[in-house]
Amino acid sequence: MTEELKSRLISEAANAAVKAGAEIMKIYKHSDDYAIDIKSDSSPITVADRAAHNKIKEALAMTYIPILSEEGREMIYDERRNWEMFWLVDPLDGTLEFIKGNNEFTVNIALMHENRCIASVVYVPYYRKMYIGVRGGGSYFIDNVTPDENADYGYEELRSRWSPLPLQNEPQHDRPRVAVSRSHCTPETMQRVDEIRQRHPDIEVVEQGSSYKFCMLAEGTVDYYVRTSTTYEWDTAAGELILAEAGGSTSVLDRGGEFGYNKEDLRNPWFECRSCRCRI
Repeated sequence: MTEELKSRLISEAANAAVKAGAEIMKIYKHSDDYAIDIKSDSSPITVADRAAHNKIKEALAMTYIPILSEEGREMIYDERRNWEMFWLVDPLDGTLEFIKGNNEFTVNIALMHENRCIASVVYVPYYRKMYIGVRGGGSYFIDNVTPDENADYGYEELRSRWSPLPLQNEPQHDRPRVAVSRSHCTPETMQRVDEIRQRHPDIEVVEQGSSYKFCMLAEGTVDYYVRTSTTYEWDTAAGELILAEAGGSTSVLDRGGEFGYNKEDLRNPWFECRSCRCRI
């Protein structure tokens, strides 16, 4: 893939995420009309998930690259197994946090090539924050990105606004910060936290929803994140690249190794992440 093509696709992904964010925020203001249903895996889905999915699908249609989305999870393996390139998308990551009204939800868009993420965007619409990762090219933060249904950012405009990760002005914290899922914390997670606490009695536990945890790790806001409940490929691909390009790491819990993507079973193993500054 040429750098020119990759740059164009990054801007397409950024614009799709901001447009989806605008759809989400319109609905977020009207909590009585979320139209909540339950999916086959017992997780909730709202009208905002569907609206964001449709907006991303529409925005990325002109790239002629297939999309594997959480809201299109029924795509059978034989149809996607030989895709050379595809978009891996979670239109609204953190649906439980959206429903609870705590603002901790994201839009995740990852560009996959030969089942590896080569570029990604995580957009946090409530906080107007955008994170971009480019394999071999670093990861970046852009502040004050307003949800906009007509977003039309060019790549050079994005570059002119971004700051490299980890953030250089992020103050060093005195004690290690361990991130855990706000809504999906398990006894196994707390067991790992207790093991860490034995070595570092002064740790601070930070509860946070959605893939924003990957972005906090990339920033250097938190040091370590452990996940021992079910996640899917669209939950992690975009954030994992952003963290890796900021010098951090994601690995399978206890046995190490990288994730696989575009598997027949789209569930991830349990995992742990470290920021580039992690000493845990």
